[in-house]
Amino acid sequence: MAQLSDDCFAFNGPLLPVDDVERLIAERVAPVEARETVTLREALGRVLAENVVAPVSIPPFDNSAVDGYAVRGDDLAADGEKRLTVVDHVMAGHAATHAVNSGEAIRIFTGAPMPVGADTVFMQEDCRVDGGSVVVPPGLKRGANRRLAGEDLRAGAIALPAGRRLAVQHVALAAALGLTKLGVRRRVRIALFSTGDEIVEPGSALPRAALYDSNRYLLSGLLARFNAEITDLGILSDDPNELKRALAAAAADHDLVLTSGGVSAGEADHVRAAIESIGRLVFWRVAIKPGRPVAMAVLPGTKTGHSAAFVGLPGNPVAVFVTFVRVVRPLLLRLSGALPEPLLAMPARATFSYKKRKGRREYVRVTLRAAADGAVEAVKYEQDGAGVLTSLTETDGLAELGEDVTAIDPGATVGFLSYASLVG
Repeated sequence: MAQLSDDCFAFNGPLLPVDDVERLIAERVAPVEARETVTLREALGRVLAENVVAPVSIPPFDNSAVDGYAVRGDDLAADGEKRLTVVDHVMAGHAATHAVNSGEAIRIFTGAPMPVGADTVFMQEDCRVDGGSVVVPPGLKRGANRRLAGEDLRAGAIALPAGRRLAVQHVALAAALGLTKLGVRRRVRIALFSTGDEIVEPGSALPRAALYDSNRYLLSGLLARFNAEITDLGILSDDPNELKRALAAAAADHDLVLTSGGVSAGEADHVRAAIESIGRLVFWRVAIKPGRPVAMAVLPGTKTGHSAAFVGLPGNPVAVFVTFVRVVRPLLLRLSGALPEPLLAMPARATFSYKKRKGRREYVRVTLRAAADGAVEAVKYEQDGAGVLTSLTETDGLAELGEDVTAIDPGATVGFLSYASLVG
């Protein structure tokens, strides 16, 4: 279960800054402890539980970086061509049968081991073959076109650190080291449901004044990017007793309980009340727009002695997306034992005017375009509403406006976060 204590957070202010959310998570939430071994084909997206130490060097031997001719550096001419006798050839996967002596060359192909005595390779297109000899040009430096043993990675070095969330390039490196299995953390177990009498399942009849539930599909897709183990509990009505029972049951065998809707200050927003009746609410409003009503809580411990985390997101889908990125994402990384993955905003030039309240971080949906002067410009989507899903489908990412910013004018530089960087 999640490694949370009942006093893992401490915040009593009206609005919790975004940076403080991430700091509290980093300082006071520990990863799940369970570990397992998986094959390389199962490792994508998993989090390493221990350092991977290179059992061999990459490459394991000096080899040629090109197709050409291996020669001795002592034979290189500073000026004028040099004629060398070709005494052997060596293909990748094979070793030369002759050493290279003075005045000699060996025909070699990319990836083939360097012959004894050779330390430099001429590219074949720079050479001229003349019978049993090769004529090489002047000016090549000693060691050119040679890959040294271990220049990529030396045996005994840490190839992949504990906490690395494995992408395709990391799995490829493990394969290049000859590994077939990796030790990883157990997947984070998450219970997911939506709340609200106005929400119905897609495909069912749509009553008047009802909406199809998009939030669970949005969150399921986002959670899948983090390789979480998801239990979809569907849609719960605005019934305080039902919510209380569902939350308590979900906390018993999950690391995180994640909901959307029901955490604002409205009379029918019952999630907060249910949480306070069975657990401890640690904050419920974050200084962020869209998405201010975000609840985080600690739910009762199970027989394992650990508690479950709870995060209640707003009901509007754009607010769900933004608060997932800034609250759930760092919590998921921490629970999974992954190393921090800071969100680095790239600079873009605003084409729009915008005013905001100081002390709150705001995210504006924008599309990028290339300006005539070569700069990258951010164009604001016309509709700002937190329920406008097309503002996510028709844009490229979010312009991040910091707490100290109160106004943006055309030409100002803003930080841009692509959707790919936010959910990758």
